[in-house]
Amino acid sequence: MDQASGLRNIVKTDSLSRVSPSVLAGSSRRVPRVISVTSGKGGVGKTNMVGNLAIALNALGKRVVIVDADVGLANIDIIFNLRPKYNISHLINGERTLHEVMVTTKHGVHIIAGGSGFANLTQLTHGEKLNLLTEFETLENMADIILLDTGAGISSNVLYFNSAADECIVIATREPTSITDAYALMKVMSQEYGTKYFKLLVNVVDSKKDAKSVYATLDNAIGRFLKNVVLEYLGNIPSDPKLQKAVLHRSTVMDYAPDSPSAMAIKEIARKIADSPIRASSDGNIKFFMKRILDAVN
Repeated sequence: MDQASGLRNIVKTDSLSRVSPSVLAGSSRRVPRVISVTSGKGGVGKTNMVGNLAIALNALGKRVVIVDADVGLANIDIIFNLRPKYNISHLINGERTLHEVMVTTKHGVHIIAGGSGFANLTQLTHGEKLNLLTEFETLENMADIILLDTGAGISSNVLYFNSAADECIVIATREPTSITDAYALMKVMSQEYGTKYFKLLVNVVDSKKDAKSVYATLDNAIGRFLKNVVLEYLGNIPSDPKLQKAVLHRSTVMDYAPDSPSAMAIKEIARKIADSPIRASSDGNIKFFMKRILDAVN
């Protein structure tokens, strides 16, 4: 199925005249990687990691856009002490363009506030879907990496975004419930959405040994019960009082304490992400990412 045929499945034929030509034609230009950051349960520091990783990736020369897709607790703006006037709902409704919705941090990281705008994806009209497709297409010219701050758990919206992304980073801690819920998330995604490759980031641990223990537990469970699923160990963030103080100060640890243990670990993980090759199975295209989401909610 070519791109034009795919679009016809989600928009009315008489609306195609509004789509820019590049949506309907292939392009050889460099396109952004879409990476979801998710967790089986809340309270594991997911949004905090998204914000700090974005800064670290930006420092490595990567143009980063964060899409706040956490419907219940959309708060990536709090990490950066920003107050966006608009969110994705204004984009869906055609009231604002993507550039009007987007806010930019002092680091140059762009943020698209989500909030309740993503709450009713299943109720979008054809016109609203078309608005999302055409507006998100513009991100291809301004981003190397798009980080999706998804919700926690296995709600439909979380699964839509995770399965549509090119890569999925799962964050867990040593807490038994975090490990159990992380496994449940990967199980549902692999069995119902066909996702077979995940990266694990272990947050708030006292040692690398503890982090590897979390990885081993999850990897062993996956090996026993999930067919053809691969879990890669991405790294760990150590317990660090300065990280907690940064949160209290409505700041990122990359700004508050850039030489702290947690900030140094975040820089290392960012470099690993930046240096890792794009998986062969990745579509590597933002409009295909949006199309996969919209197809999923039909």
